[in-house]
Amino acid sequence: MSDPDRTVATSPLAREVVDWFAENKRDLPWRRPGFSAWGTLVSEFMLQQTPVSRVIPRLEQWLERWPTPGDLASVPPGEAVRAWDRLGYPRRALWLHACAVAISERHGGVVPHDVDTLKALPGVGEYTARAVAAFAFGRRHPVVDTNVRRVIARAVDGQGEPGPPSTRRDLAAMEALLPADESDAQSFNAGAMELGAIVCTARAPRCDACPIRERCAWRRAGYPAYDGPVRARQKTYEGSDRHVRGLIMRELRAAHVPVTAAEIEALWPDAAQRSRALAGLVADGLAVAAEGGYSLP
Repeated sequence: MSDPDRTVATSPLAREVVDWFAENKRDLPWRRPGFSAWGTLVSEFMLQQTPVSRVIPRLEQWLERWPTPGDLASVPPGEAVRAWDRLGYPRRALWLHACAVAISERHGGVVPHDVDTLKALPGVGEYTARAVAAFAFGRRHPVVDTNVRRVIARAVDGQGEPGPPSTRRDLAAMEALLPADESDAQSFNAGAMELGAIVCTARAPRCDACPIRERCAWRRAGYPAYDGPVRARQKTYEGSDRHVRGLIMRELRAAHVPVTAAEIEALWPDAAQRSRALAGLVADGLAVAAEGGYSLP
């Protein structure tokens, strides 16, 4: 509930974002009335490092099969990994399964609403806990992702890109803008993310379509170039260890019997890289040795 003694008012910038979001938000499953807290938690796991367009069909299939934490907890973790399919970073499926087990065992199958309790669940960090508390339960908490950090860097700090992430600083910056009213706070959290995702983008921002362009410090300063630390370029996927891991995972997901060593050997010619990738999957709990080869957990 909102604190009646809170003196923070809705700033003009926040009001403009809230109003813009009400008119321009995308129709996404997790924004629809009646969408469950469990669905919100699942969506947040899936949206980590995966585009919205790829998440939506997988999310809908997932919730049709496992509409509650108890439903997911009742199956082996390998089934979650198999259903994760090609969303990438499949350890998220293992964490989500472990999270479902914890919710079932500790919380009677009900997703908790408190940030600290959510953070105690397997695989749930600061961002996910705050996102679930804010978006599923309407609690007033600052929620900061990459898009929000970029909007604040430009609109408030006058920088083309945000500096290195800092949970303490980033949350404080968002808290300073967050409306006192819980409904407005929820809309501002989501609106700032939406603004960064579709208007204030990293490349080719659509400044003329921005609802806060008249208040944007970056625009007033003449769009100065970013002069902070240069981000390391992402390594090429093709031929990487991650690529080889993906090939092995695809084989494990497709098979309902153990995949033999010979079958794994045929997937990639470099024996050392292949062995390294397989060992990594076993260490991460994504593959287990089974009679005759390897399988999902």
